[in-house]
Amino acid sequence: MQSLKLAVIAAIAIGFGGSAQADLKPSSGFGKPITQAELSAWDIDISTSDGVGLPSGSGTVAQGAKIFAEKCATCHGEGAKGGTQFGQMFGGLDSMTTPKRKLNPSSMFPYAPILFDYTKRAMPMDAPQSLTNNEVYALSGYIYSLSGLVPKNATIDAKYLSNMKMPNRNGFISDDRPDAKAVRCLSKCN
Repeated sequence: MQSLKLAVIAAIAIGFGGSAQADLKPSSGFGKPITQAELSAWDIDISTSDGVGLPSGSGTVAQGAKIFAEKCATCHGEGAKGGTQFGQMFGGLDSMTTPKRKLNPSSMFPYAPILFDYTKRAMPMDAPQSLTNNEVYALSGYIYSLSGLVPKNATIDAKYLSNMKMPNRNGFISDDRPDAKAVRCLSKCN
């Protein structure tokens, strides 16, 4: 049985362009080593609490209004008032402590860079990651301006977003229930 298993592995290796030698490493010709530049294009991780990792670039609220009308209004509605896919994207700043919360970036995000991070990764829904950094900064400024968190004449960049104090930053509570604490067991676990 062992020799049959080795024969099958050798046949697979040969089929991938390898040899029947003991190393049995396939030489398929598929793929290539990734370069640092290619890897950097995927490294879009942002620390949303302090803005570390926000890229260079900037955009104005006015630019954001234009981009929103062109690329976002189809799903989010004209002026972000709610559309075919999503509800209103502004207002409700004091609603988080009421039974009728209005959930949108301005009311529910504890840190301003969350909007940039999400938009850069996932929007527009039909072409995620297609927006430039400048477009995302402009859109972030526009959306936050609709709730009065950003002046209409502002230019938004990494420093601006990192320094914004969101109205619900302290509106979240820690889950201190004893059953919510996870303790990892690595040996002699019951």
